Amino acid sequence: MPKADRQPQTRFPNTGAHPAPADPIEKETNPRNLAGLPDDELLERVQRQTFRFFWEGSHPESGLARDRIPPRSPAHADLVATGGSGFGVMAIIVAVERGWVSRDEAIERLGCMLDLLGSATCYHGVFPHFMNGRSGATIPFTRKDDGGDLVETSFLIMGLLCARQYFDRDTLAERDLRGRITGLWEEVEWNWHTQDGRKVLYWHWSPNNGWSMDHEIHGWNECLVTYVLAAGSPRHAIDPAVYHRGFAAGRAFLNGKSYYNIELPLGMPFGGPLFFAHYSFCGLDPRGLEDGYADYWEQNLRHVRINHAYCVANPHHFKGYDASCWGLTASDDWEGYSAHAPDLDNGTISPTAALSSMPYAPRMVTDTLRHFLARHGEKIWGDYGFVDAFNEQRDWVAHSVLAIDQGPIIVMIENHRTGLLWKLFMSVPEVQAGLRKLDFTSPHLDPAVRP
Repeated sequence: MPKADRQPQTRFPNTGAHPAPADPIEKETNPRNLAGLPDDELLERVQRQTFRFFWEGSHPESGLARDRIPPRSPAHADLVATGGSGFGVMAIIVAVERGWVSRDEAIERLGCMLDLLGSATCYHGVFPHFMNGRSGATIPFTRKDDGGDLVETSFLIMGLLCARQYFDRDTLAERDLRGRITGLWEEVEWNWHTQDGRKVLYWHWSPNNGWSMDHEIHGWNECLVTYVLAAGSPRHAIDPAVYHRGFAAGRAFLNGKSYYNIELPLGMPFGGPLFFAHYSFCGLDPRGLEDGYADYWEQNLRHVRINHAYCVANPHHFKGYDASCWGLTASDDWEGYSAHAPDLDNGTISPTAALSSMPYAPRMVTDTLRHFLARHGEKIWGDYGFVDAFNEQRDWVAHSVLAIDQGPIIVMIENHRTGLLWKLFMSVPEVQAGLRKLDFTSPHLDPAVRP
């Protein structure tokens, strides 16, 4: 799925609605210096430099996340991404917690984001995939995908609900922030996306094209959080049967086969692209999260191990693949954009694939991080962290960075270090209600409370 945006800025302007940061965020231009740091300092520096994408590189008026930096064309000067902005909100929370920006700066920034979101075009409360960061007008993703995108909206709401939990002080600014977030969350008509009661959620709806995209959200993929939020909605909830008969149904959900002697509970052969183990689990804590279908920690851990084992085996003999250079997921490549996976591999390594897997295999991923910096850093490390992808076989390196890849790097490393976003999201009352309604168990849920 191709993305687009505009030229980066190294610092927000002091003019207009968007606040400037108090200080520019220091960047490390020598990747070999980073590679030699102790583990904790290394992770901090990588997170912090990657955060510059969302703080210094975001839209100058609204503060929402650009889809990519630099743009595909000047025509996309104001294009921002809905899901990427949700990850950006989570990254801002990390930045406050770690002291990279102040709490007041973050509240002001989030206020600008909510100003735009509150006036943006939406469709039964659902936001489009892309919108104009100045006007809030929809920017079509494709010719027919010109309306609401339920999955991208769920990633945005996941981030906003984390912010609602984090900014919990009894001040006018924080009460206002929480109220505005609650308003957007409660307006999302999740049940509208069942097409009048069908037992599955649909990804897209548009006033111009209706349901003609006909994209059911089912099978194992990145959309678990979409169903949890839809079940927990206080005003527009789905029936649990929509999850059980829709998402958790069909050949694309259960697996049970072994790859490289690793049994995979759910999903497509070899697990598919690694973002399946990242996007929903930026907020959903997979540790001890279970339902009648899977233990989601084991699902994600095995998915990561299979992806790593495939790259070590390297059946197509692509240059560069080894135990320290692995990671296949959706990203740019020399031909455009593709959902790279073991069964759709063209030699393209995406740093986000390994780095966002940090909670599942911290030692293996940290070794890979050091390898990326020491072996490839001069080509793939930049002002906003790692570029989107590279391919040694083709001697190709991406020239851009993407919000949906940079955000999970920051968030999942933080979840490994402190569990911050997991704690916040899993403490949301409506999230807990949704999990109970769908018959999940989790250490975050009080077993005495019934749905």
